[in-house]
Amino acid sequence: MATLVLGCVSSAGLGIASTAGASTGAEPTSNALDQALTSFVRNPNGPPGIAVVVQRGDHVELHRAGTANVDTGAPLRLGDSMRLASVAKAFSGATALALVTDGELSLASTVGDLLPKLPRAWSPVTLRELLQHTSGIPDFSQSTKFQQAVVASPLKPPPPRVLTTYAEPKLDFTPGTKYRYSNTDNVIAALMIQAATGRSYAAELQHLVLRPFGLSHTSLPRGVRLPAPFIHGYAVAPPAAPEDVTHVFAAGWAWASGGVVSTPRDANAFVRAYVRGKGLDRETRAAQLTFIPGSSEPTGPGTNSAGLALFRYQTRCGTVYGHTGNTAGYTQFVAASRNGRNSTVVSINAQITPHGSPETFTELRRIYTLAVCAALQR
Repeated sequence: MATLVLGCVSSAGLGIASTAGASTGAEPTSNALDQALTSFVRNPNGPPGIAVVVQRGDHVELHRAGTANVDTGAPLRLGDSMRLASVAKAFSGATALALVTDGELSLASTVGDLLPKLPRAWSPVTLRELLQHTSGIPDFSQSTKFQQAVVASPLKPPPPRVLTTYAEPKLDFTPGTKYRYSNTDNVIAALMIQAATGRSYAAELQHLVLRPFGLSHTSLPRGVRLPAPFIHGYAVAPPAAPEDVTHVFAAGWAWASGGVVSTPRDANAFVRAYVRGKGLDRETRAAQLTFIPGSSEPTGPGTNSAGLALFRYQTRCGTVYGHTGNTAGYTQFVAASRNGRNSTVVSINAQITPHGSPETFTELRRIYTLAVCAALQR
């Protein structure tokens, strides 16, 4: 396990030095975090590697254990590419909310208004309900049709609109009456972005989020390849050796709900800007931070509540806001304090779920809490 101090953030990069002899006022929590990371990668059901970015003001630390590549033993680094999984939903949320601020979209815009060719039952669903997962639209990724399609053509995804055809055309409940996490919500939100602007979602993401937030190593690819160097993703099923699944399926199968590729450095910069409401007017910001009971998937630390493409995590050390995600080979957690000054990113190169190994997932949630405590210096 290694802990690195990364000085002040700049577009030119980050200087790296050992923390030996350093005094930050957060040593007990940082030491507990380091020990937890070491234990986590030694767990037979744990990942080959884990990296945790902790930033307090301009002070940045990288805590890490294990490896980004089991063949070479290379460490996980701030500039390595990785799949963000469902953290991508925060990116589609940031893009949609920027358009709401600009007046090109409204939180009251409906599926029927902008996408009349989608199932009629979905027509009354609003952008607000999509971003808060209260739409009632079924999750396309849970359908047998979708899973069969991925297996049949893992490297060649269909056009984004086709993803919606894998969801049942009926609603699971009346929009706005319940919370239920659905990957379809963010795909439709991105299709609404395209319909409202006449431009591709990828172009709007670049124009409204990636460029203004300074995310030069973040993208929304359609294909399977990650920019080098990258953190390899693994399937862990002991006693078998970890299986490299980095390139098992194309990002286009998840698109706006999970296809973003980034780095730990960029993910940290994103969550700091997004949580502090960069580019949003007061009214849109207030809507973003209106929360209801609802858990991210996978569950984040503490008590989870759902805002607009943003979750609130109330922990024993304080409250942060962000998103989680997991997919084949990767599990992610990004969070920041409300003013964006304190943040953490936890990146893991295996898919850790409560269904696969409940004990390991409990250990992971403890790491999330320790990372939050280190970021909040408590």
